Amino acid sequence: MTGYRMIRRAFQVAILTCGVALSGMSAAIAQGQLAPAITVNDRVITQFELQQRRLLLQVFRTAGDLDALARQGLIEDRLKQQEMDRFSLALDDAALQTAMEEFAARANLTLPQFLDVLAQNGVDRSTLEDFVGVGVLWRDFVRGRFGRSVTVSDADIERALSRQGTAPTELQVLLSEIIIPVTPENAARAQEVAGRIAQIRSIEEFSVAASQASALPSRENGGRLDWLPISNYPPQLQQLLLDLRTGEVTEPIEIPNGIALFQKRGQREVRRATSAPVSIDYAAYYIPGGQSPEGRAIAADVARNVDTCDDLYGVARNQPQEVLDRLTQAPSEITNDVALELARLDPGEISTNLTRNNGETLVFLMLCARNDAGAGNPDREAVRTQIRGQRLEALADALVEDLRAAAVIRP
Repeated sequence: MTGYRMIRRAFQVAILTCGVALSGMSAAIAQGQLAPAITVNDRVITQFELQQRRLLLQVFRTAGDLDALARQGLIEDRLKQQEMDRFSLALDDAALQTAMEEFAARANLTLPQFLDVLAQNGVDRSTLEDFVGVGVLWRDFVRGRFGRSVTVSDADIERALSRQGTAPTELQVLLSEIIIPVTPENAARAQEVAGRIAQIRSIEEFSVAASQASALPSRENGGRLDWLPISNYPPQLQQLLLDLRTGEVTEPIEIPNGIALFQKRGQREVRRATSAPVSIDYAAYYIPGGQSPEGRAIAADVARNVDTCDDLYGVARNQPQEVLDRLTQAPSEITNDVALELARLDPGEISTNLTRNNGETLVFLMLCARNDAGAGNPDREAVRTQIRGQRLEALADALVEDLRAAAVIRP
């Protein structure tokens, strides 16, 4: 055998030997990942699934103990799936695809863009499919199972309308705010800082923290806001803010590219000037460069040249259609970060605190109008739908608790 052939043969043997070793290592790693971590009745949750759910929650910037939340979420998913299997319910591929596209759209991304973000953070597509699929199927299951048993009376609607703002008075809150910017590089540090701020009970200490940690212009005033109607805030936050005692701070609230915290400085009831808005008309003009000097310079120039939302159409002329959004949405449909900015604005006022596309795009946000139904003409059917949804959710939560109590969960 020639020297060249001997070397080539030795090289091939080395590759084969290395391949066998790596294959053995890969098999061992795979075996470890697929090892059961939890069993729910006869259903297994693997170490891999726990790891993936934790990564998914991390991408969603979920606050709290992610290991515990991943465990709880997967256990509940197994319980829900087991219950739905009793009725032979399944989601077809087309419905799942649609549901995933809608889920990605909530983050202002296409599904391929959203999947790319997940992949960059180590999350498999199958993990998102499981997460979204169970959620959508469970929602439909709950509606089918409990829908006929949920009734909403006229008295229920009257009570809800009174709470929502058709009464002659309204509740106002006096808050201080902090929004901590979050990037992939500082996420852990931001969570740590937010956790410490949430424990503050002194108005002075919160003011100092706002001046040091907040990314909003209000930091110059210690984060202090003026009196605002509670109805200006996102519906999902209103009760949370009302339940705070003076000096208390909310738990960290995850928003795109940031963490929000609010401290309550006061609450009062005043005579109502207008009814609570049933929809909000606003515009968002997207500027490249994010919060860079270039991006802020463009935003300042736009601000000098617009007085109303309609003026933005002239600014956006000859540009791609997607640079300007003009939206009219119910308060409950608006994302938290946008809703919090709009809460501070009067019609015609602007905010440039938000970004999109991982901070690369600045959002020039302008409030156009708050649309009131009028005290004498509330949207009763919308209220009926809202109450119905709340009651279905309560029944669904109770069912999950019953399933958990009857299940055998190890370890």
